[in-house]
Amino acid sequence: MKLFDVYPLYNVTPVSAKGIVVTDDQGQDYLDFYGGHAVISIGHTHPHYVKRLKDQLDNIGFYSNAVQNPLQVELATKLGEASNCEDYNLFMCNSGAEANENALKMASFVTGKSKIIAFNNGFHGRTSAAVATTDNPSINAEINLQHEVVFLDLNDSKGFEREISKNVCAVIIESIQGVGGLDEPTTEFLQEVASLCKENDALLIADEVQSGFGRSGKFFAFQHHNIQPDIISIAKGMGNGFPVGGILIHESIKAKYGMLGTTFGGNHLACAATMAVLEVIEKENLIRNAKELGEYFNEKAKEIPQVKRVKGKGLMLGLEFDFQVADLRKKLIHEHFLFTGGAKNKTVLRILPALNITKQDLDVFFTALKTALS
Repeated sequence: MKLFDVYPLYNVTPVSAKGIVVTDDQGQDYLDFYGGHAVISIGHTHPHYVKRLKDQLDNIGFYSNAVQNPLQVELATKLGEASNCEDYNLFMCNSGAEANENALKMASFVTGKSKIIAFNNGFHGRTSAAVATTDNPSINAEINLQHEVVFLDLNDSKGFEREISKNVCAVIIESIQGVGGLDEPTTEFLQEVASLCKENDALLIADEVQSGFGRSGKFFAFQHHNIQPDIISIAKGMGNGFPVGGILIHESIKAKYGMLGTTFGGNHLACAATMAVLEVIEKENLIRNAKELGEYFNEKAKEIPQVKRVKGKGLMLGLEFDFQVADLRKKLIHEHFLFTGGAKNKTVLRILPALNITKQDLDVFFTALKTALS
């Protein structure tokens, strides 16, 4: 049997990692400024994280959601306090795609409607609300027969006002777009969206799969805009590499048996991983670090004339150039041993490092970037 070849791969085989340093099978060290699409939130093999998982494995790693798991209750309490979202309830699943699918299904259950509004260049996992991220649009025939999805441009107020009254069950939006290339809705637009959702009995879903858990300099990116979503989807950085996702559901939405389901969601190891992430974020003040280093990153970027714009907030960042960055990424990884990311907008270089990086780490990045551009 062969692997199903859908990912272009660099000729690098990591065998160990610590902090932001990744070592390959040839003994070469790389600095990781991408963290697997913002998955590595507290650094590779953080000692507290490793201990938490090992201690949990000494007891139980997984059992069915048909029995009580006190770790889920502990996690829900901790997450509510850390995020200032104590008026929400937690449902755990396995990934960002599953989180968003559950959020969309929840919206249909609650409203009795089926239409979704999403936004161009958004990405919500391999779901009905995803926009194609390849050059072949047919790959985005995203197989959810229950939902009709309308895609609008970000900040298109007139288009939104026109569509929101047409049997819409949910609006799903990223406060900072990830895969699309770090574009952001304005505060005015997001507040208008939230208001019109309430007027039209539609649920507002904040997709925080990539931007959540402190990455934007606040716990959730929507918190920069003074809105309150009905549902918040989470994944990626919440497990620091362990597969875990979830949705936060506002307490005004009442749970019913059978409404949602999952096989692996909320297992003991997933809870231990997420608790470890929350504990490290709190102990090491990583949300403040993300905010401060995001500001430092912006200042350093001003020294590079080829950078046309810095996009994003905190440590969810993009550098926009007037050329496609694929060759630049190859040069950074093969000549300077730095991992970075691309986007659907091929002129954007994405930077999504662990939240506990330092100014010295960013200095190394910018020194390498200047050399690669020269």
